[in-house]
Order: sequence, then structure tokens, then C-alpha cells
Amino acid sequence: MYHDNIFTRIIAGEIPCDKVYESEYTLAFKDIAPKAPTHILVIPKGKYVDFSDFTARASADEMTDFYRSVARVADEKLPGGHRIIINTAKDGGQEVPHFHAHILGGRTLGPKIVQE
Repeated sequence: MYHDNIFTRIIAGEIPCDKVYESEYTLAFKDIAPKAPTHILVIPKGKYVDFSDFTARASADEMTDFYRSVARVADEKLPGGHRIIINTAKDGGQEVPHFHAHILGGRTLGPKIVQE
């Protein structure tokens, strides 16, 4: 079930962000704890808990806008290459229960997953 969280507060303007892009359905901003020289979060403005929830309930316009926004921000900010990550649920590494994508780059990135 969806609950209010830091991302809904950012969308509402209650918490500031370093915005890099905004459209009707999507907001992109710099991560406050970057894992690469460039680390941007892209979130839908609608309340969706994760990837499965978003793909099941979002309108076609919301989905199209979200994925085109991810591509636009990635291509504009990191034309030399980037990694896009979408974590889902606790075991997938999702920390905030609001669907979002991470765009990382600005240097050569290491392996996708480090074996323990």
C-alpha cells in the first residue's frame, strides 16, 4: 500500500530539491546522497509504490511521459553513457516506497552487482 514519503513531500513543494527537469507527470532532481558524480532521481508525480504498481495503474500518458523524461534527462546530462536503475521492494534495494529511476554516470561505472 502507498504511503506519503519524502518524494511526495518534494512533489508538494514541502521539501526543496535540486530540480533538473519537470514535465506534467514527471520530476527529476539530483540525489542528495549520490553514488556517482552524476546521480539523478526521476519520479512520477502520481502515487505509485514501485515498478509493478506503476505499470499496472498509471495511464498511458503518465508512462510515456515518465520513460521519455528518463531518456531525455539521461541523454542531456550524460551523453557519454549512463546507467539507469529501478529498484523494486526491499530485496530489490528500494528505499523509498515511491516508484523512481536512478540515472548514474559521470565516470566509468563498475560491475552491476558485487557478489557477497
